[in-house]
Amino acid sequence: HCWRCDTPLIYYARESWFIKMTDVKDDLIRNNDTVNWIPESIGKGRFGDWLKNVQDWGISRNRYWGTPLNIWTCECGHMHSIGSIEELKSMSDNCPDDIELHRPYIDEVTIKCPHCGKAMHRVPEVIDCWFDSGAMPFAQHHYPFENKDLFESQFPADFISEAVDQTRGWFYSLMAISTLIFNKAPYKNVIVLGHVQDENGQKMSKSKGNAVDPFDALESYGADAIRWYFYTNSAPWLPNRFHGKAVVEGQRKFMGTLWNTYAFYVLYANIDKFDPTAHTLNPDNLTVMDKWLISKLNSMVKAVDDNLANYRIPEAARALQEFVDEMSNWYVRRGRERYWVQGMTADKETAYLVLYNALVTTAKAAAPMIPFMAESIYQNLVRNVDKSAPESIHLCDFPVVDEAAIDEKLESNMESVLDIVVLGRSARNGSAIKNRQPLSTMYVKCDTPLDSFYADIIKDELNIKAVDFTNEVDNLVSYSFKPQLKTVGPKYGKQLGEIRTALSELDGNAAKAELDQNGELVFNFASGEVRLGVDDLLIEAKQKEGFYTVSDHGVTVALDTTLTDELIEEGFVREIVSKIQTMRKEANFNVTDHIIVTMNGSEKVIAIVNKLSADISGDTLADSIVIGEADGYVKEWDINGEKLTIGVKCL
Repeated sequence: HCWRCDTPLIYYARESWFIKMTDVKDDLIRNNDTVNWIPESIGKGRFGDWLKNVQDWGISRNRYWGTPLNIWTCECGHMHSIGSIEELKSMSDNCPDDIELHRPYIDEVTIKCPHCGKAMHRVPEVIDCWFDSGAMPFAQHHYPFENKDLFESQFPADFISEAVDQTRGWFYSLMAISTLIFNKAPYKNVIVLGHVQDENGQKMSKSKGNAVDPFDALESYGADAIRWYFYTNSAPWLPNRFHGKAVVEGQRKFMGTLWNTYAFYVLYANIDKFDPTAHTLNPDNLTVMDKWLISKLNSMVKAVDDNLANYRIPEAARALQEFVDEMSNWYVRRGRERYWVQGMTADKETAYLVLYNALVTTAKAAAPMIPFMAESIYQNLVRNVDKSAPESIHLCDFPVVDEAAIDEKLESNMESVLDIVVLGRSARNGSAIKNRQPLSTMYVKCDTPLDSFYADIIKDELNIKAVDFTNEVDNLVSYSFKPQLKTVGPKYGKQLGEIRTALSELDGNAAKAELDQNGELVFNFASGEVRLGVDDLLIEAKQKEGFYTVSDHGVTVALDTTLTDELIEEGFVREIVSKIQTMRKEANFNVTDHIIVTMNGSEKVIAIVNKLSADISGDTLADSIVIGEADGYVKEWDINGEKLTIGVKCL
């Protein structure tokens, strides 16, 4: 059936001209073995199998348009293949000087038969257009008649890419012709692409009405967002389900985060009129967080460079995305106060320079993937202050890794901090205690206790007074296990009774530690071995009163959830500060504006405000806090069940 309109088609056997590819099968296979196929399974499997079973190539087509088949025949039976215009003119008495090599003009040219002297005429067929595509490497340069050095400098190609269906199309025609003429592979590396499907996994088709207009998609999401989606959604050779929600999600996670971090720098650099070309980074002024970001930046450049060099596209994109996330949500978020201080202190200068370098380097590393956003960032951050810099980011060298700046121990320690913080937040959520409510202590069990610097970060992140690294946390929670019947039943139905008994008799804490470390529990019954993973188990954690414990991958944290009067008061202060900061933003105050705060409401809250007003003022740039009728921008709040009306006014 016709692939466009589905009309039934009738195939007729026709005489054709063939290239005898079976004679060069061994050469084809040998040349293919020199190619780096990504994935290897396509090159060795689908394409390799095609070559092992190669058939002679039916090269001719019975059409009018196309490259004319360059064979002339004589009624005496002699055939001749013309190899150049020069040869054609030398053998023809009627070939024009400015001969047009397409039909109908070429059909009028005859050549003299060297055997009988009669006129030879060109055969009526044209050449399979796949032959044209396979001849591309040398045909584009009119080789061997011209540009010999240019062609030889570009052949074989370092890299080509096309969809998986080209194993019998372009990939093959390139390999076939190159093997016939040069007996070598025409390319060194091939990335095979999967097909783009609709959001339901169906092949896109105009007749089905599920095809996406690429220009509509570009208008809706932008070229960078679509590019980024394809880099990160799956391995290039797998099918891609294209739908707007997935594109927007990728845009938010990476591009949005990078742009917001860039906008943060621009906002404060403009306030301070900071010119990075007028400052020099002093290594002695680097904080541990600065050194960590510089180390992570160079690790990212190293990973991206290595992955791109080895055609690992999703891995390169993932390295960029992880770095941008940590730069924004860890380095910048934890160091915002450095940009808020008055004047240009040494620490503020360092913070600006470190973030500037990270943004510019990230833009350069990401430029092959998000060329338009990277260009925009580069033009504003670099060209705007240095007119001698390359005109475009795409004319810059790719960043070079500084191996000396990579501190693997520092990165490992910070990774441990992040893991502990994630578990701490999970424990807070589980105990239903908000992060603004200070807590006294969190106990941490891990392989390598961290020093006081990292403990201070954990305390600050989780709003905890003390972090105690200890191995004595097992008594704060107990675990019990039951089989998940949906998964265990089909696999071990006859052994279910033994499994239930064994799980009930386990030392819960020891079993949980084994499960975290190995990913499974193993039992050797008389009836046979049983392996139970996380999905096969129903795990119940019983918390000791006054504590909340969470474990994952060998790390356990236990929050002391007891709230003293002092901690409760601090919690109210945190809530009030948060509400005032929200009102500052809603009232469009500048970050540097000083304000007057007025409030009235709950006696309990007012008493805490009177007691701890200095803490509130320091965090909100409030020159005074007045108890009485709210004035200025006014809003009523519910703070931990207590009513409070707050007013803020800019001085």
